[in-house]
Amino acid sequence: MAPMTAPASPTVLSSRRDTAAGDWLGRAELDALTPAALTERTTALKPLLAAHAREAEAFRHPADAAWNAIRRTGAFYHLVPRRYGGLEFGVDAFIDAMLPLGEACASTGWVAAFCVEHNWMLAQFPKEAQDEIFGASPYIIAPGVTTPPGRATRVTGGYRLTGQWKWGTGVMHADWVLAAGLVFTDGAPPAMLFFAVPIAEVSILDTWHVDGMIGTGSNDIAIRDVFVPGHRTLDMALMRDGASPGAALHDNPIYRMPMLPFLSLTAAIPALGTARAAVACFRDRLSQRPVFGSDLKQADKPAAQMRLAMADMQARTAEMLVRDVGRKVVALGEQRKAHLVDERIALRLQVAYAVDLCRSAVRLVSEASGAGAHFTDNPLQRALRDINVMASHIVYDLDAATEAHGRALIGLPPTSTLV
Repeated sequence: MAPMTAPASPTVLSSRRDTAAGDWLGRAELDALTPAALTERTTALKPLLAAHAREAEAFRHPADAAWNAIRRTGAFYHLVPRRYGGLEFGVDAFIDAMLPLGEACASTGWVAAFCVEHNWMLAQFPKEAQDEIFGASPYIIAPGVTTPPGRATRVTGGYRLTGQWKWGTGVMHADWVLAAGLVFTDGAPPAMLFFAVPIAEVSILDTWHVDGMIGTGSNDIAIRDVFVPGHRTLDMALMRDGASPGAALHDNPIYRMPMLPFLSLTAAIPALGTARAAVACFRDRLSQRPVFGSDLKQADKPAAQMRLAMADMQARTAEMLVRDVGRKVVALGEQRKAHLVDERIALRLQVAYAVDLCRSAVRLVSEASGAGAHFTDNPLQRALRDINVMASHIVYDLDAATEAHGRALIGLPPTSTLV
């Protein structure tokens, strides 16, 4: 038997950020842009994103034509604070604008939603960092990576950061990276900080070889002994609690929302879009698919009608749960006080349950669509693969989320820091 050889090292990629795409909107256009108008713009992109969905899978990142079209809508200004020229729109409007993208292409919608949300994360950093970064460009495209955390050493003026992180959603078009690292101090538990690092100082490793959400390009990110000035760091515990430097800098309550429920909501939007699109696809094809051995179409069969109704209701219920979380996280931001851990735990479970409903809806219609649903030109096969991968995100671990909520209900503390 031949000896096994070690796998080859992943290829190092370069950033594909196109800074000349001309998407930086003028002040007059931004001032005239309303939440409804932004949603109209992203909705109008659905045919384009759907047409490029297979290209995104083939090249394992969002198609450049689709990505640059999203940039030109103004979507990435959505959560940038007004003091830095952004739109500072609300959470309901964020859901409205991102849902059409997720309906058209789950991978592209996933990356877009996260990159919009990561501008909210940058708005949590100290003022000096925001002045530097938002002052140089009107928004960032940046992955936010936490696992496994890097290691940072204190030096004069800041830190030296080293690590390799997985799940780098957005890195294929990025100009910055937001990376988590542990800082060890003698006699104290390690602190977890976020570090803002320019894309030129990181390596992108070709590791994203998966069976679903292929088009996100969520490759590994490596940083080797890079200096990060102190003002470009953020204590994650402060952001988790809605008590970051940015929460004090900006008046809008959206900048005081707890991090994890908002992150969970962001990732749920493309899952919801995928479920809605799958239900619509199944509905539209029922009248076309013949029933073997008869003159009937599948639309004539009560079983198919029942599956359509149940899947539709699951997707509708999931949307109600997600939008309810959006209203609740804003309400927490309005309180101007520390958020209760139990409230955050309940919200995390609510979103995880919504995503589970989305997965169930996609399965219901896929199972009733026959072998033809598994051809690569049928969007249902991609929806099934994508929803399974999305639902495997750590924040949607239903067992962990229900355990945490159950413990909270009987007065027991959480066993995880993921709250």
